[in-house]
Amino acid sequence: MPSVISTDVLIVGAGVAGLWLNARLRRQGFSTVLVESATLGGGQSVKSQGIIHGGAKYALHGALTGASEAIADMPRRWREALAGDGELDLSGVRLLSEAHYLWSPGTIAGNLTSFFASKAVRGRVDQVKGDQLPAALQDKRFKGKVYRLAELVIDVPSLIQRLADLAGDGLLAGQKIEPLLEGGVLVGLKVDEREIRAQRIVLSAGGGTAALLEALGLSQPAMQRRPLHMIIAKGPSLKPLYAHCLGGGTKPRITVTTHPAADGQWVWYMGGDIAETEGVAREPAEQIATAQKELGQLLPWIDLSTVRWATLRVDRAEPLQSGLTRPDNAFLAEEGRLLVGWPTKLALAPDFADRVIDSLARDGIRPGPVSALPPLPKPPMGVPAWEQLLP
Repeated sequence: MPSVISTDVLIVGAGVAGLWLNARLRRQGFSTVLVESATLGGGQSVKSQGIIHGGAKYALHGALTGASEAIADMPRRWREALAGDGELDLSGVRLLSEAHYLWSPGTIAGNLTSFFASKAVRGRVDQVKGDQLPAALQDKRFKGKVYRLAELVIDVPSLIQRLADLAGDGLLAGQKIEPLLEGGVLVGLKVDEREIRAQRIVLSAGGGTAALLEALGLSQPAMQRRPLHMIIAKGPSLKPLYAHCLGGGTKPRITVTTHPAADGQWVWYMGGDIAETEGVAREPAEQIATAQKELGQLLPWIDLSTVRWATLRVDRAEPLQSGLTRPDNAFLAEEGRLLVGWPTKLALAPDFADRVIDSLARDGIRPGPVSALPPLPKPPMGVPAWEQLLP
């Protein structure tokens, strides 16, 4: 029979949100155990594009929203952590690009010039030309305008690995998770028959949170899924590109990020409007054909003849919103010892951790005596989709 463990905070779900929170808590002296039923970061985290948004894309309709205000400080916080002098030491995490770009085809460039010069986004956006352009756009046939955003693009697998290193001895692979009750009150969880008692229990399992709540006999907070149908392209002709291509609406027409594959080639990972409602309804072959047509129109100088293609369906898990809209901030609900939340975006993982730490402080939860954990079975690392789909 496994030994009983007592800890300050028990976290379920080792995506970036759970891993970031775990590292923040440990740095503040809390003892933690972080449980993962599958792979580290293997849900939404490793399927994200790695963009640390600062909110500019949410202001495309001409006004800053709650989302863009809430997220505006995230690039600074991530930058400090990546430099090793922020709330976490993430030095060594691979930075794919120092900036993300907004790229407008010639047809709509005029409307954007006045918008990006406006007070709303001044200081966050600069126009670039010539050899400052992303490599994939440096062609004489390119006629659009490009704006540099003060936003990072990070290599998510290296981020997950660094956060896992910061977790020390506290990672636990666990499949069967049940409530641990005393007098009808939740005091911890049973993980594969191992009792873990905690002052607070945090569910940060993304899409798995709904099933965990059901196992705990709870129906709130309710969760929504907003699906995506992402496109993956891999080939020797692809050059680094980290950009939103703008259409006429309030969402990017297509968002491209570029990732290193294990064989040294570059992978383009594509989302944006193409991956949303209409894209979700398309079969994979039709979605690939749509992406090929888009890229053929937007970047006709790039040879796609040797490129290999795949698609990936992703479910973004979030707190339920009216009309399936996108939440503006990280979300946290509290019920006794149980805290349930979703960061809603990779960039908002620090905001999610803030909310949990604020809740602990408000309830007077302080680090208890730290004792060494017994050896625990560790969850494996998640693998990027392109390594599985286009090896």
